[in-house]
Amino acid sequence: MDIFDSVYRGTPPWDIGRPQQAFVELARAGEVTGSVLDVGCGTGDHVLFFAEEGHEAFGIDTASLAIRKAEEKAAGRGLQAHFLVWNALDLPGLNRKFDTVIDSGLFHTLSDEDRPVFVESLAAVLAPGGNYFMLCFSDQNPGEYPLPRRIAKSEIRDTFRDGWSVNYIRPAVFENSIQAEGHHAWLASITLPGE
Repeated sequence: MDIFDSVYRGTPPWDIGRPQQAFVELARAGEVTGSVLDVGCGTGDHVLFFAEEGHEAFGIDTASLAIRKAEEKAAGRGLQAHFLVWNALDLPGLNRKFDTVIDSGLFHTLSDEDRPVFVESLAAVLAPGGNYFMLCFSDQNPGEYPLPRRIAKSEIRDTFRDGWSVNYIRPAVFENSIQAEGHHAWLASITLPGE
Protein backbone atom coordinates (compact mmCIF):
# COMPACT_ATOMS: atom_id res chain seq x y z
CA MET A 1 0.00 0.00 0.00
CA ASP A 2 1.23 3.49 -0.82
CA ILE A 3 2.30 5.55 2.18
CA PHE A 4 -0.04 8.36 1.08
CA ASP A 5 -3.11 6.09 0.98
CA SER A 6 -3.36 6.29 4.76
CA VAL A 7 -3.10 10.10 4.59
CA TYR A 8 -6.01 10.24 2.13
CA ARG A 9 -8.30 8.38 4.54
CA GLY A 10 -8.70 11.86 5.97
CA THR A 11 -8.07 15.20 4.31
CA PRO A 12 -4.38 16.07 4.12
CA PRO A 13 -3.50 19.74 4.66
CA TRP A 14 -2.51 20.24 1.01
CA ASP A 15 -5.94 19.05 -0.18
CA ILE A 16 -7.72 22.42 -0.09
CA GLY A 17 -10.70 21.49 -2.27
CA ARG A 18 -9.64 23.75 -5.14
CA PRO A 19 -6.55 24.34 -7.26
CA GLN A 20 -3.60 26.29 -5.89
CA GLN A 21 -3.92 29.96 -6.84
CA ALA A 22 -0.47 29.84 -8.46
CA PHE A 23 -1.78 27.41 -11.11
CA VAL A 24 -4.99 29.39 -11.64
CA GLU A 25 -2.85 32.46 -12.34
CA LEU A 26 -0.67 30.52 -14.79
CA ALA A 27 -3.80 29.44 -16.66
CA ARG A 28 -5.19 32.99 -16.71
CA ALA A 29 -1.86 34.25 -18.06
CA GLY A 30 -2.02 31.73 -20.92
CA GLU A 31 1.13 29.91 -19.82
CA VAL A 32 -0.57 26.50 -19.61
CA THR A 33 -1.14 25.13 -23.11
CA GLY A 34 -2.45 21.98 -24.76
CA SER A 35 -2.69 18.67 -22.95
CA VAL A 36 -1.89 18.74 -19.23
CA LEU A 37 -0.46 16.04 -16.96
CA ASP A 38 -0.51 16.56 -13.18
CA VAL A 39 2.17 14.41 -11.53
CA GLY A 40 1.14 13.62 -7.96
CA CYS A 41 -2.40 14.87 -8.57
CA GLY A 42 -3.90 13.82 -5.23
CA THR A 43 -7.68 14.11 -5.34
CA GLY A 44 -7.57 15.86 -8.69
CA ASP A 45 -8.45 19.52 -8.12
CA HIS A 46 -5.86 20.78 -10.62
CA VAL A 47 -6.81 18.20 -13.23
CA LEU A 48 -10.48 19.12 -12.91
CA PHE A 49 -9.67 22.82 -13.11
CA PHE A 50 -7.71 22.35 -16.33
CA ALA A 51 -10.46 20.11 -17.75
CA GLU A 52 -12.95 22.91 -17.04
CA GLU A 53 -10.59 25.30 -18.85
CA GLY A 54 -10.85 23.11 -21.97
CA HIS A 55 -7.59 21.19 -21.70
CA GLU A 56 -7.24 17.46 -22.16
CA ALA A 57 -6.28 16.75 -18.56
CA PHE A 58 -4.63 13.74 -16.93
CA GLY A 59 -3.60 13.07 -13.37
CA ILE A 60 -1.43 10.40 -11.80
CA ASP A 61 -0.73 9.53 -8.19
CA THR A 62 0.64 6.50 -6.38
CA ALA A 63 -2.18 6.74 -3.80
CA SER A 64 -5.07 4.66 -5.12
CA LEU A 65 -7.48 6.20 -2.59
CA ALA A 66 -6.64 9.70 -3.87
CA ILE A 67 -7.25 8.59 -7.46
CA ARG A 68 -10.59 7.05 -6.47
CA LYS A 69 -11.62 10.35 -4.85
CA ALA A 70 -10.49 12.25 -7.97
CA GLU A 71 -12.58 10.00 -10.22
CA GLU A 72 -15.61 10.54 -7.96
CA LYS A 73 -15.15 14.32 -8.15
CA ALA A 74 -14.90 14.19 -11.96
CA ALA A 75 -18.05 12.05 -12.23
CA GLY A 76 -19.91 14.32 -9.81
CA ARG A 77 -19.06 17.39 -11.89
CA GLY A 78 -19.62 15.67 -15.23
CA LEU A 79 -16.07 16.42 -16.33
CA GLN A 80 -13.98 14.45 -18.79
CA ALA A 81 -10.65 13.87 -17.04
CA HIS A 82 -8.29 10.92 -16.89
CA PHE A 83 -6.78 9.50 -13.71
CA LEU A 84 -4.34 6.65 -13.16
CA VAL A 85 -2.58 5.09 -10.20
CA TRP A 86 0.97 5.61 -11.46
CA ASN A 87 4.46 6.44 -10.28
CA ALA A 88 5.98 9.73 -11.47
CA LEU A 89 9.36 7.98 -11.69
CA ASP A 90 7.94 5.76 -14.46
CA LEU A 91 6.30 8.28 -16.81
CA PRO A 92 7.65 6.64 -20.01
CA GLY A 93 5.17 3.82 -19.33
CA LEU A 94 2.30 6.20 -20.07
CA ASN A 95 3.34 6.02 -23.75
CA ARG A 96 2.30 9.55 -24.65
CA LYS A 97 3.46 13.17 -24.68
CA PHE A 98 1.97 16.20 -22.95
CA ASP A 99 2.31 19.89 -23.77
CA THR A 100 2.30 20.89 -20.10
CA VAL A 101 3.20 19.02 -16.92
CA ILE A 102 2.31 20.48 -13.54
CA ASP A 103 3.63 19.51 -10.13
CA SER A 104 2.00 20.77 -6.97
CA GLY A 105 4.10 19.47 -4.13
CA LEU A 106 5.71 16.36 -5.62
CA PHE A 107 9.26 17.62 -6.24
CA HIS A 108 9.92 18.50 -2.60
CA THR A 109 9.13 14.90 -1.59
CA LEU A 110 11.79 13.41 -3.87
CA SER A 111 15.09 12.17 -2.49
CA ASP A 112 18.39 13.30 -4.00
CA GLU A 113 18.62 9.89 -5.68
CA ASP A 114 15.11 10.14 -7.17
CA ARG A 115 15.50 13.63 -8.63
CA PRO A 116 17.55 12.64 -11.72
CA VAL A 117 15.23 9.66 -12.26
CA PHE A 118 12.24 12.01 -12.16
CA VAL A 119 13.86 14.48 -14.59
CA GLU A 120 14.58 11.68 -17.07
CA SER A 121 11.04 10.37 -16.60
CA LEU A 122 9.62 13.85 -17.16
CA ALA A 123 11.64 14.34 -20.37
CA ALA A 124 10.03 11.17 -21.77
CA VAL A 125 6.48 12.59 -21.55
CA LEU A 126 6.94 16.31 -22.14
CA ALA A 127 6.57 17.32 -25.77
CA PRO A 128 9.55 19.21 -27.25
CA GLY A 129 9.03 22.85 -26.32
CA GLY A 130 6.65 21.81 -23.55
CA ASN A 131 6.60 23.38 -20.10
CA TYR A 132 6.92 21.90 -16.63
CA PHE A 133 5.48 24.07 -13.85
CA MET A 134 6.51 23.18 -10.32
CA LEU A 135 5.20 24.54 -7.03
CA CYS A 136 7.38 23.40 -4.11
CA PHE A 137 8.19 24.43 -0.54
CA SER A 138 10.99 26.96 -0.47
CA ASP A 139 13.97 27.38 1.80
CA GLN A 140 12.42 30.73 2.82
CA ASN A 141 10.14 28.93 5.30
CA PRO A 142 11.12 29.28 8.94
CA GLY A 143 12.04 26.08 10.75
CA GLU A 144 9.62 26.10 13.65
CA TYR A 145 6.88 24.00 12.07
CA PRO A 146 7.08 20.64 10.33
CA LEU A 147 7.30 20.73 6.55
CA PRO A 148 8.54 18.48 3.84
CA ARG A 149 11.99 19.28 2.61
CA ARG A 150 12.62 22.94 1.86
CA ILE A 151 14.05 23.57 -1.61
CA ALA A 152 16.59 26.22 -2.61
CA LYS A 153 16.48 27.88 -6.04
CA SER A 154 19.96 26.51 -6.69
CA GLU A 155 18.68 22.94 -6.19
CA ILE A 156 16.03 23.46 -8.87
CA ARG A 157 18.57 24.95 -11.28
CA ASP A 158 21.06 22.13 -10.59
CA THR A 159 18.43 19.44 -11.09
CA PHE A 160 17.38 20.83 -14.48
CA ARG A 161 20.77 22.07 -15.72
CA ASP A 162 21.28 19.46 -18.47
CA GLY A 163 19.07 19.88 -21.52
CA TRP A 164 16.40 22.09 -19.91
CA SER A 165 15.73 25.84 -19.86
CA VAL A 166 14.74 27.30 -16.49
CA ASN A 167 12.55 30.27 -17.47
CA TYR A 168 11.95 31.54 -13.96
CA ILE A 169 11.81 30.58 -10.31
CA ARG A 170 9.68 33.08 -8.45
CA PRO A 171 8.24 33.36 -4.95
CA ALA A 172 4.74 31.95 -4.54
CA VAL A 173 2.43 30.65 -1.83
CA PHE A 174 1.68 27.00 -1.17
CA GLU A 175 -1.86 27.14 0.19
CA ASN A 176 -2.95 24.64 2.84
CA SER A 177 -5.64 24.05 5.42
CA ILE A 178 -3.35 24.63 8.43
CA GLN A 179 -2.06 28.15 7.93
CA ALA A 180 -4.26 30.88 6.47
CA GLU A 181 -1.26 32.64 4.94
CA GLY A 182 0.10 29.41 3.44
CA HIS A 183 3.77 28.44 3.16
CA HIS A 184 6.55 30.11 1.22
CA ALA A 185 7.02 28.33 -2.09
CA TRP A 186 8.84 28.55 -5.38
CA LEU A 187 6.95 28.49 -8.64
CA ALA A 188 9.26 27.36 -11.42
CA SER A 189 8.70 27.37 -15.17
CA ILE A 190 11.02 24.94 -16.93
CA THR A 191 11.00 24.15 -20.65
CA LEU A 192 12.18 21.09 -22.51
CA PRO A 193 13.66 22.74 -25.63
CA GLY A 194 12.26 21.73 -29.02
CA GLU A 195 14.04 19.21 -31.20
